[in-house]
Amino acid sequence: MSSAVADVETGAALSVARRAEAFWNTGLLAGLAWLATALVTYVLPDVVPWGSTMLFAVLCAAVALALLALVPGIRLLPQRIAAKLRHYGPWLLALGLWLLFWEFTTAKTGWLPKPFFSPPQGLIQVYVADGQRLLICIAYTARLWLLGFFSGIAVGYVIGLALGWSRSFAYWGMPLLKLIGPVPASAWIPVTFYFFPSTFQASIFIVALSCGIPVAILTASGVGAINKAYYEVARTMGAGTSYLIRHIAIPASLPHVFVGLFMGLYYSFAVLVVAEMLGAKYGLGWYIQFQTAYSAYANVYATLVIMALICAGLVKALFTVRGRLLRWQQGFIA
Repeated sequence: MSSAVADVETGAALSVARRAEAFWNTGLLAGLAWLATALVTYVLPDVVPWGSTMLFAVLCAAVALALLALVPGIRLLPQRIAAKLRHYGPWLLALGLWLLFWEFTTAKTGWLPKPFFSPPQGLIQVYVADGQRLLICIAYTARLWLLGFFSGIAVGYVIGLALGWSRSFAYWGMPLLKLIGPVPASAWIPVTFYFFPSTFQASIFIVALSCGIPVAILTASGVGAINKAYYEVARTMGAGTSYLIRHIAIPASLPHVFVGLFMGLYYSFAVLVVAEMLGAKYGLGWYIQFQTAYSAYANVYATLVIMALICAGLVKALFTVRGRLLRWQQGFIA
């Protein structure tokens, strides 16, 4: 009798779980939040005229309808996609509520006044009206960042490898690196004007310096932390110095190297604005400074969103590269 009751309770629990999986409750709340944002944007008048108000309302309504349609239909999606939607459901809800609060306190009530605060449609209007110039600035910033970042990590990695491998090199190099490391990259601007023939090359140096130092320090730390027994075993089997570096030092130090790469990535974006102060005619950093001078804070916020999205995309790509290169170390590193 007891086993029959247990089977009934188990069946009821499974039935409730299936119904919960078939109905996306968080998606319903997120869809309602986005729909409320669309209605507030469309129905309530703006305190100050803003462009692209209707466009923002339509975008919010489209997101709301998509979410509401997925509430009963999420069970029809592939399991992997459905799991991702459920995972990010709270973020979709929080974003909808944030946009509602942002819209109401800026465009509809003016509690957060212009020009210091801009509503969401103000940022969209920047992309619509000044999108071509922003694309040019993105291209200029990408060129500067790519040259500075990759040259910085290349030099930093070689220096870090030498610091971790050679005691004599570390004796002289590590104190200098520790002395230079804490100095902000912007403090080297006067020096760059003397040593570099053009402001563009000086900007590349500033970006390279900001990311090269953490890569060098973390690489040296990774090489120095390798168990010396690995080297001894390889030497007893006839391995030479080049083999030890290529097959032991470099692979074993990669986890530390990637930590330095992540740090260098963030530091390089932090100094982009400073680097583009050195006579740049285009670039996202230059654009931010130019618009700040005219109190066009909507343009500033729109550019910051672009920089944040680019940086987040690069971090995601770096995580993917790290996962593939360090797949052989799964179980040994976090």
